[in-house]
Amino acid sequence: MLPTERRERIRELIREGRHVKISDLSRALGVSEMTIYRDLKPILEEGWVKKTYGGVTLVGEESPASDPGCVYCGRKPDSRLAYRLVLQGQRMETACCCHCGLLRHSQVKGQVAQAICRDFISHVTISALRAWYVLDPEVYIGCCRPQVLSFEQREVAGRFIRGFGGSLLSFPEAIQQLTQ
Repeated sequence: MLPTERRERIRELIREGRHVKISDLSRALGVSEMTIYRDLKPILEEGWVKKTYGGVTLVGEESPASDPGCVYCGRKPDSRLAYRLVLQGQRMETACCCHCGLLRHSQVKGQVAQAICRDFISHVTISALRAWYVLDPEVYIGCCRPQVLSFEQREVAGRFIRGFGGSLLSFPEAIQQLTQ
């Protein structure tokens, strides 16, 4: 397949899925991820897609007001995994998971009035700033990677790690790990 044909197929796959991972494009087209990155460069320059962690997402596609997508990657948020930011002026942003939430939090840190998420086990709403995070456990939760799960108590997060692996991080450590 010629590069121009491959880029057109990439455009089709992005339009169909709204958010597409580089690894999925690589598998679908039978080329390396590096080739996908090269093919994406002119598509990104067109401005109708943006690069997200591990993939690309359509830009400017409006979601219904009652069902907005993740502020960072565009996925539909799952209320059990959502990370919510209350910004100055009472503007609310919702990320699909702690991975996207922490990344978005780092982008708007000076504007954040409050950040909340849910404990992964009990589903109780907790302060994101006081939460403990498990980075990249072996269990797959069906959202962004590397996976980040939030816990209210350090001890519970530690027991989870003993069973499912991952690294235990405080809020500042989690932001630092994800933004490196």
